[in-house]
Amino acid sequence: MVYENPDGVRIGLEVHVQLNKLNTKLFCGCSTDYHNDEPNTHVCPVCLGLPGSLPVINEKAVEFAIKIGLALNCEIVGQTQFHRKNYYYPDLPKGFQTTQYDFPIAGNGKIVIEGEDGEHVVGITRAHMEEDPGRLQHIGTIEKSKGTLINYNRSGMTLIEIVSEPDMRSPKEARRYLDKLRSILDYLDVFDGDLEGAMRVDANVSVFWGERVEVKNISSFKGAERALLYEIMRQKNQVRRGGEIVMETRHFDEARGVTLSMRTKEEEHDYRYFPEPDLVPMRVADRVPAILETLPELPDAKRERFLKQYEMSNMHAKALTSQIKVANFYEEVAAKVDPKDAAVWVADILKGELNYRDLGIDAFTVEDIVEVIELVINNKITEQSGVEIIRTILDQGGKPQDIVEEKGLLKVEDDIVAKAVEEAVTENPEAVADYLAGKEKSLNFIVGKVMQKTKGRADAREAREKVLEKINA
Repeated sequence: MVYENPDGVRIGLEVHVQLNKLNTKLFCGCSTDYHNDEPNTHVCPVCLGLPGSLPVINEKAVEFAIKIGLALNCEIVGQTQFHRKNYYYPDLPKGFQTTQYDFPIAGNGKIVIEGEDGEHVVGITRAHMEEDPGRLQHIGTIEKSKGTLINYNRSGMTLIEIVSEPDMRSPKEARRYLDKLRSILDYLDVFDGDLEGAMRVDANVSVFWGERVEVKNISSFKGAERALLYEIMRQKNQVRRGGEIVMETRHFDEARGVTLSMRTKEEEHDYRYFPEPDLVPMRVADRVPAILETLPELPDAKRERFLKQYEMSNMHAKALTSQIKVANFYEEVAAKVDPKDAAVWVADILKGELNYRDLGIDAFTVEDIVEVIELVINNKITEQSGVEIIRTILDQGGKPQDIVEEKGLLKVEDDIVAKAVEEAVTENPEAVADYLAGKEKSLNFIVGKVMQKTKGRADAREAREKVLEKINA
């Protein structure tokens, strides 16, 4: 089925990725490990833009940028240089931002996502390097702030701005693009996405193939989806009332879930770009072959390998490779138990319990999940008891074998199950009659009685089979 895009929605995203795994900032030696420190303690004359200070490029930052470009299937430019993007804002002490303009380090790439109608290709226009401004902390909401504080600790941090083509057709596709991009960056190990300011999103969105509106500084993927849903509805309502969509910049208010007009959209000439005189042009193409050899196995390649090597379903392969930590966790488990059993328990059960609690895979150990799986496949506990063990470990702690003993989770003997089945069938003749009359739910009722009598320690599938045997005997 081809998605028709009836509302003519076009979405392009500009994602600012902070390379916080670098030890120092882009143009100076200030530490990047500032997140838990006092404001304005990780600064120097260069990142504060003091007169006479001179920038020096961070060579490792250039390598990270090339690595990102290659992972996004981009072409790496032969030679690049930095420009000054001139504008005044309190978080920009120099009065200009050092960025790449005419010659971004990478461009003309693509990411493949799951779209509204199957696999969907999102083009990558460019990925360029630039310095991060400081951080404004408003006292109150942005439109009613009583004052603003400025923290320059992040000023001068290395940013990679990844600009997509307007190829996304719904907020759902935009969310999937962001998830895929985050996954690729995690695999590359170039940033810690859990730190504040690690990924910030600006969204360009239009409806009915009309004028675009930019929504700035969205701080989360969930926020991006909400902002786009609101902005699309706002623009559609404006058009339907006979109004026009004007090119402007809007702010997303996370608390209220609305976008607010900030200013009319600037054009490139408003920034008066010109080459940065304190930084010479850089030849980067020569570095590509060596960096290409260092690229890890990326999500799409790992998914294909999991499908072939472990003979799992495509659904499991996607779930297990979307995060590098989950993929590594699974492979450790699959080395100790049957890979197909490992896929079911890690992808379906463990990830579900972790997501419910908003926890990462680090909250569980390989040793514990292996022990749970072995207890189940060796027929010592039921699958239901296995799930109960996982929940107990996540909520209260403990070790699988101890929990089995404390809660009496060992499976009951066959003769006890047989006795429970005998009693459940004998004590519920109406349910038996209803099942024989074609009411399938009545069978579940009888099986439930068996589970009650065995205190949940019987295997539900085995109990069902024994109840059927007894009824049909």
